[in-house]
Amino acid sequence: MERVTRVDYAQVIAGELGVKPRQVEQAIRLLDEGNTIPFIARYRKEATGELDEEQLRQIQARLTYLRNLATRKNEVLHSLAEMEKLTPELQAAIAEAVTLQAVEDLYRPFRPKRKTRATVAKERGLEPLAKRLAEDASEDGNPLVWAEDFVDPERGVASAEAALAGAMDILAEAITDEPEIRQAARTFLWKEGVLRAELKDADAEQAREFTMYADYREPVNKIPPHRILAINRGEKLNVLKVGLEFDEERLIRMVSERSIRYPRSCAVTYLQQAIADGVKRLLLPAVEREIRAELMKEGERQAIKIFGVNLRHLLLQPPVKGRRVLGIDPGFRTGCKVAVVDETGKLLTMATIYPHPPQNRREEALQILEGLVKTENVDLLAIGNGTASRETELLVAELLQKMGRNRVEYCIVSEAGASVYSASPLAREELPKLDVAMRGAVSIARRLQDPLAELVKIEPRSIGVGQYQHDVDEKELEAALAAVVESCVNFVGVDLNTASPALLSYVAGIGPALAGKIVAHREQNGRFKQRKDLLAVIGLGQKTFTQAAGFIRVPESANPLDNTPVHPESYAIAEKLLAKLGFSLADLQDKSELQRLRASLRGLALTEFASELGVGLPTLQDIADALARPGRDPRESLPPPIFRRDVLKMEDLREGMVLQGTVRNVVDFGAFVDIGVKQDGLVHISELSEAYVRHPADKVAVGDVVRVRVLGVDHQRQRISLSMKGVAGD
Repeated sequence: MERVTRVDYAQVIAGELGVKPRQVEQAIRLLDEGNTIPFIARYRKEATGELDEEQLRQIQARLTYLRNLATRKNEVLHSLAEMEKLTPELQAAIAEAVTLQAVEDLYRPFRPKRKTRATVAKERGLEPLAKRLAEDASEDGNPLVWAEDFVDPERGVASAEAALAGAMDILAEAITDEPEIRQAARTFLWKEGVLRAELKDADAEQAREFTMYADYREPVNKIPPHRILAINRGEKLNVLKVGLEFDEERLIRMVSERSIRYPRSCAVTYLQQAIADGVKRLLLPAVEREIRAELMKEGERQAIKIFGVNLRHLLLQPPVKGRRVLGIDPGFRTGCKVAVVDETGKLLTMATIYPHPPQNRREEALQILEGLVKTENVDLLAIGNGTASRETELLVAELLQKMGRNRVEYCIVSEAGASVYSASPLAREELPKLDVAMRGAVSIARRLQDPLAELVKIEPRSIGVGQYQHDVDEKELEAALAAVVESCVNFVGVDLNTASPALLSYVAGIGPALAGKIVAHREQNGRFKQRKDLLAVIGLGQKTFTQAAGFIRVPESANPLDNTPVHPESYAIAEKLLAKLGFSLADLQDKSELQRLRASLRGLALTEFASELGVGLPTLQDIADALARPGRDPRESLPPPIFRRDVLKMEDLREGMVLQGTVRNVVDFGAFVDIGVKQDGLVHISELSEAYVRHPADKVAVGDVVRVRVLGVDHQRQRISLSMKGVAGD
């Protein structure tokens, strides 16, 4: 049996992605050799024709699918051969199948089945009668007479009518098992089906969330993914009754037209009965399950995609460097936990204040905060946005007004996932003497200083910047989000001497086990002096070093290239490029010389140098960019978070007001924006721009600072409607 070759994979995938087969072939080769996607995307651009990470992940996913498809084809061919059911036509059809569903459809008529009405009828010897009903073209025969030959009480066939009933069971199953019939039914339901939803119990407490689906109808092929997930959640909670509506009789007629060879045959009435029974009892329930499952998959794919996009923007928010931060984890009964960290995130001091009910020790809280700000030289306060956040923000605004310090500001920080981190083994290891709530305050302060370094400590799906993330497949979500975190970590780079095990675990090729060994080595032997010292870590070999080296940074190294994205394998090329321009490595650490180097690089014809140095142009361009900005954090070019000194109340909002806000979440139907009040406002997709917006993510991203106009405020429902039309520069 012929197997699919790698060339076939490359051709198929290249056609799907619109790239050259040679690019895919090289990507497959590099993946099969064990290279990581960040490494291939960054350091093997010449080999793949500069395929980016997203394209490489698509290739990896499709390659896995196609290989699984080939494996399944071979399993089915082997099984059919053993059953002596494999014909040249069937073998050719299986070889040409392009989906697992198509292979399973072809195998279905032959696959060993559990006990069914059709298998029982076959055991009673009724297959010949079923075959005659389907193939006899005579117009004047009598199927009841044919059936009398199959009456056998000992085998459970008591009468001619019973024989005909059994034969029709065989036909019902055989016809609805036909691959063409099943595919036609799928196509029919996709085109003509309508998804319906109804409230089961309108008085149920959970029903309020699903009132828009109280009497809902929408064509299957037009349902937005987020509605699919909402409806499925309502069904899972037993609040909604959900199903498909379609023209059943029309489908039966369609199957009959495809299945009945002799419409004038005397057996046609029995065939029609068998088809109607098979469609209703066997085909429709199965195909409806498939359609619902595919709708769910589509909803999950979109939810995972949106979560991934939002997570990427959240992780890549610019760090707030060089500032001492006082983090506050707000609370009522147990008080607000306060932690001060220095510019590197080191915990300096902590306190607990009780400004809110039931204690109401507001003046005492103000005195404690003022003392901490003064004695620890704090210039930025970070307030978690959870319970009592609004009340704590009012307290901080009063504090700043009282102190009159213009340089001191505050910022609201999303504390999503902070409680997950606080109770984790990693938090207990990092802050062993602190209780869970105080760890949360430290985390809030640190995530303002460096969002990426702090957020990687939290299980990605607990961060909560998506839609219906709790309704999707956990494994698929986890894999997709892990890929996003890996991409972000390697895009930014990691300081080998300060990175936590959580951060290091996402560096290409390292993983959790090696990350722990690296930190243990650092604690036992002191700081790493250069990149190649990583090879001294037990269990870390040359192959892993090759994958990871370009993504780690050692700012203290004597070789300034160790603090750039230049890979050690390209150090010689970097030095030759510098020499060609009249510079040395030492000049990378001299500000005036670095300015001259940048000017020289700007006017450089890299194409000529690439040929002369024997290196590809994409790699040389990356090297030149790294030399121009050694130690640069790519997040620094993004807009910083909004810092405030005063507070805005929801009661202050008026229709028409124009405000500045931060995008907190992007979903299929719009974007939620923090405008400085307790409740985030919604910019509906229709209000994002004067021009058509296909999806909100095409217009805004998590972390964006945007200008919005207030459209309306619903105080009772705590909802704020916003618009970016005419104020966002679109």
